[in-house]
Amino acid sequence: MINRIRNILTYIGPGLLVTVGFIDPGNWASNVAAGSTYGYSLLWMVTLSTLMLILLQHNAAHLGIVTGLCLSEATTAHLPKGVSRPVLVTAVLAAIATALAEILGGGIALQLIFRIPLMVGSVIMGLSALLLLFTNAYSRIEKLIIGFVSIIGLSFLYELNLMPVAWDKALSGWVTPVFPSGSMLIIMSVLGAVVMPHNLFLHSEVIQSRHWNREDDRIIRQQLNYEILDTATSMAVGWAINSAMIILAAATFFRNGARVDELGQAQQMLKPLVGDGAALIFGVALLFAGLSSSITAGMAGGSIFAGIFGREYDIRDRYTIVGAGLTIVVATLLIFTIGDPFRGLIISQMLLSVQLPVTIVTQIILTSSPKVMGRYANPLPEKIALWIVAAIVIGLNVMLLVSLL
Repeated sequence: MINRIRNILTYIGPGLLVTVGFIDPGNWASNVAAGSTYGYSLLWMVTLSTLMLILLQHNAAHLGIVTGLCLSEATTAHLPKGVSRPVLVTAVLAAIATALAEILGGGIALQLIFRIPLMVGSVIMGLSALLLLFTNAYSRIEKLIIGFVSIIGLSFLYELNLMPVAWDKALSGWVTPVFPSGSMLIIMSVLGAVVMPHNLFLHSEVIQSRHWNREDDRIIRQQLNYEILDTATSMAVGWAINSAMIILAAATFFRNGARVDELGQAQQMLKPLVGDGAALIFGVALLFAGLSSSITAGMAGGSIFAGIFGREYDIRDRYTIVGAGLTIVVATLLIFTIGDPFRGLIISQMLLSVQLPVTIVTQIILTSSPKVMGRYANPLPEKIALWIVAAIVIGLNVMLLVSLL
């Protein structure tokens, strides 16, 4: 029993890397906008997105465990070039949109802490991300960054005891889908901030850091069982932190009729816990969150780009270098075109939800194929569940398009 628990704890990790994405600047902006503008009414989107995410992340890891290929490599290997190239190009664009939000959030943090101009701070963030990526120095400070950012996330959870939360409205909001007037942009930004396309590619890649014998059916089954536990546990933590952010924004801003148009205003949510030091602590947390998640976005971009050429992620390989560099550099340059940083964060997350159906459908086709997965192809119940998820995401995107028109 002790050995089994030790094995499980040793395996936990890839899911937590994905969970860090729940505490990134783009996610914070989406949650603050949802809670401050619509109160508790959009909590259902966090619940729905998290349930879909558990299924999708497990399915992506399933592909990596069984085939030894990441989602990008498998797309290149098993789909016609006329299909695979457009799919993966849009995935790279999604990684760039993600990196844009993370680098911009880090730039906002430097502005809050040191009064550095936003554009200068964003360039500093982009260069820092590139340095840590290409020197592989990130692996040495990863646990420190994840630990600090996680403490801030848990602080939001703790603060629920200190704020005047309308729990009856929160409980209703978690399970009752509603679409307040003008809310589709924020609904889709919450979806894109939780179910991030680049994380599906990244999870199928990082899961392979665990080495196993793919010829041994018992070992494969064991890996799949451990992985679903890792994913479900990590995503549950993400659900709790996302929910806490929306609830606190509702209790701090919506309850008082305060309009939020800057991410820096979110530091008010920490005041009941840390008082006047809230601005500094929030700024440092935002800085670390932006740095950590911009690096994972760069990793995803490198993995996707390398996969287009049938190569695995390797920061010493020229294809990975080009992909990771392209993701960070283009994202940094695009920040100079943004007039309203807070709205820019929201729109970047919405764009992820627009690309999401492409990634989901591609993933389902691959993991449902006996040619790709052999006897581990999706069973009928899982296949039905995955297609329902795809239909929901596509339907929400249609609703977004109609609302914009």
